[in-house]
Amino acid sequence: MSEIKKICLAYSGGLDTSIIIPWLKENYNGAEVIAVCTNVGQEEEWDKMEQKALNAGASKFFLADIRDELATDFIYPMLRAGAIYEGTYLLGTSIARPVQAKYQVEIALQEGCDALCHGCTGKGNDQVRFELTYKALAPQLKVIAPWRIWDIRSREDAIEYAQKHKINIGNISKKNIYSRDWNIWHMSHEGGDLEEPWNRPTEPMFQLTKSPMEAPDKETEVIIDFEAGVPVGLNGNRLEPFTLLKELNNLAAENGVGRVDIVETRVVGMKSRGVYETPAGTVLYTALRDLEMFTINKDALQLKHKLAIDYSDLVYSGKWFTTARKGLEAYMKEVTKFSTGSVRMILYKGSATVVGRKSPYALYLEDLASFGESSYDHKDADGFINLYGLSTGVTAMVQKSLPDDDGQAIEMKEIAATFHDK
Repeated sequence: MSEIKKICLAYSGGLDTSIIIPWLKENYNGAEVIAVCTNVGQEEEWDKMEQKALNAGASKFFLADIRDELATDFIYPMLRAGAIYEGTYLLGTSIARPVQAKYQVEIALQEGCDALCHGCTGKGNDQVRFELTYKALAPQLKVIAPWRIWDIRSREDAIEYAQKHKINIGNISKKNIYSRDWNIWHMSHEGGDLEEPWNRPTEPMFQLTKSPMEAPDKETEVIIDFEAGVPVGLNGNRLEPFTLLKELNNLAAENGVGRVDIVETRVVGMKSRGVYETPAGTVLYTALRDLEMFTINKDALQLKHKLAIDYSDLVYSGKWFTTARKGLEAYMKEVTKFSTGSVRMILYKGSATVVGRKSPYALYLEDLASFGESSYDHKDADGFINLYGLSTGVTAMVQKSLPDDDGQAIEMKEIAATFHDK
């Protein structure tokens, strides 16, 4: 421990990272602690954050506004890929960690630090996400993970440590004990009474979305414009990624859209319950999925859906800066090249429903699909069905030629002739 002189800490101003600063100084011979904070779209008292870190014992404080980078270079590619973990989780916390850790590494190298530190627990996913990014970008730096080595074993213990060391932890208490993560994509809620999977989340827990019961009694129509699988406009207005997410968050949250309550499988293997609010994300995933069905052919779309599962696993596990994720990215970019168009949606009391779509690259041709008179020749179906069903028919012939339950074999020639006549 004595060789570590300067430590770069991923600082959030929350309970865990607030108590980590004095703990590091106590256990690493007064090592210098540099606090690095990132603005990813959460609402914080940013003007007080630096003083809070310095009061806890940090020697320096860095704050980076990485909202645009998160939205443009991380969230939008993930959205384009259709990555949804275990079919439900929209990867809100997962997608922010690589860019946060990336900035932390940049400051650590700039300041000549010996080690990187984070406040993630030894049970959770975030320890993996931070440390895999460290390994990808600065494998030479040592990693300190206090939750894996100190005597603190619970959030209650952490609160007591903070009170003992007179660390300001805001309104966190043993009664207000939810663990939350917040960025422009979502807000997560874990811990407290949610640890009993049967308990229904209480309404005061939700911070972003209005209850569907309290949402407006009228529909809200929203039109989302896409270019090559990426959102570019809202209701006819072209918007930058972060601005679009912010405006759509407000619209969807007002209508109670975006709440999910799930039990997911953590990277370390255990099941964990989380309640997530992802208003804009829920709307965008629904809209893009519909536009892709409109503009991507069957084989390419089915392959995209299969690879999206792999993509989501990589994001969830913190493997953003890997060859595998970059390789999948290349396919996602290629396959959505013509996913350009607009999707009309209705937001109403917790639901987000597609009610229309248009695209210059639509694979839907009204003349072919119409139930009325069209250029489609119905007679073409004869030859198609004969060939398409050839395997099914041959299988039936062979299997029926075997002895039946009465030991009577069916003549192959008879069946073959019947099949040929058809």
